[in-house]
Amino acid sequence: MTPQTPQVLPPIADPSVHAQIDRLALRYLKAQGLGMQMMARLGNGAEGLIQRLPSFVRSRLDGATRAALTRAFSAASGSRRVLRDRGDMFNRMLSTASGAAGGAAGFAGALVELPFTVTLLLRAMLDIAAEHGLDPDSEAVRLECLRIFAAAGPMTTDDQTDLGLLAARLSVSGQTVQSLVSKVAPRLSVSLGQKMAAQAAPVFGAVAGASINFIFARYYQELARVHFGLMRLEQETGLPPEALTEALRLSIEAQQGR
Repeated sequence: MTPQTPQVLPPIADPSVHAQIDRLALRYLKAQGLGMQMMARLGNGAEGLIQRLPSFVRSRLDGATRAALTRAFSAASGSRRVLRDRGDMFNRMLSTASGAAGGAAGFAGALVELPFTVTLLLRAMLDIAAEHGLDPDSEAVRLECLRIFAAAGPMTTDDQTDLGLLAARLSVSGQTVQSLVSKVAPRLSVSLGQKMAAQAAPVFGAVAGASINFIFARYYQELARVHFGLMRLEQETGLPPEALTEALRLSIEAQQGR
């Protein structure tokens, strides 16, 4: 088999593009810091709790996540036609209320809450896509939302998850929404299982469910602004996504080293 020739990325000469990329990199880094200490503690504690989830919850978690992702697009898009431009804080508070209700009702309530939470998070992403001048009903935006979900959530301990996700934007362009759902769902279900275990524990309950959902919503909103900011730059500059993604990666690394 003939080896692939490495792609030569065009240089980005416009300083205004670099300035926008630097702002996206800073937003990305802030997303990693939002409530991360709290979520790391909850995540570490929830790892063992997942095994103690009732069998009916564990057996349904992956399928429930897959179904939630599949149905969430219709529900989120439909809600945008009824109520538009709700704003970040509205979405966060609604997600917080959902987490509180799920946590107060224990394991069963947390499982019922799962599709509602996924829909709320997706709705927040679609609002941000529209804010960036993108079509929230387009296939491209829906695929990008799934790639954002592939980051799993702030409870993950995989340091390469999000940067790997940025790279994944370059290699899954030929996939359909359904094929990407099948890849995203198992990873997202692990993170949602951690969330569910933490908020259903007697010590945490409704307070933990509300806090976790607030942080999840804020985290995904920040990642959405990074991803859709790159998409907008692609459209405005005509630069290939590979070049913009590489510039973002370099900017993130440079700001981390400061």
